[in-house]
Amino acid sequence: MTLNPTKAAQQLLAILAVLVLGAQLALANPAHKVAIHVDEQDPAVMNMALNNAQNIASYYAAKGEEVTIEIVTYGPGLHMLRSDTSPVADRISAMALEMTNISFSACENTINGMKKKSQKDVPLLSEATVVPSGAVRLMELQAEGYAYLRP
Repeated sequence: MTLNPTKAAQQLLAILAVLVLGAQLALANPAHKVAIHVDEQDPAVMNMALNNAQNIASYYAAKGEEVTIEIVTYGPGLHMLRSDTSPVADRISAMALEMTNISFSACENTINGMKKKSQKDVPLLSEATVVPSGAVRLMELQAEGYAYLRP
């Protein structure tokens, strides 16, 4: 079977055009991603994290660009996602309803430690998603191209 040089050149040009167009689209509308680290039982720190999340979302929305935000809690910061201890539960619920691009991760290692210490279940806000390890989750997100932010 012989390859027609003209047809091969046309196919190559078509492939290159698709690649160039795809690259231009990716540059024209980049998907932004940020992981926000909270490991303190301090409402001021969590409120700053939530403020950062809202400001980042507003900034990119105004530019017509997408952003994905994940707030990862572990250690004492897990209290911010506990339904029995969170001083910002109402704000988290409101933000989760308003912003489809935000998620909240709770460290299972911390949950298990708190459970062992108190001999009681650790109730979480319905917005929280349990991840095996908060520290590992932050590492995974950074490996996936997420920017790292710690207020």
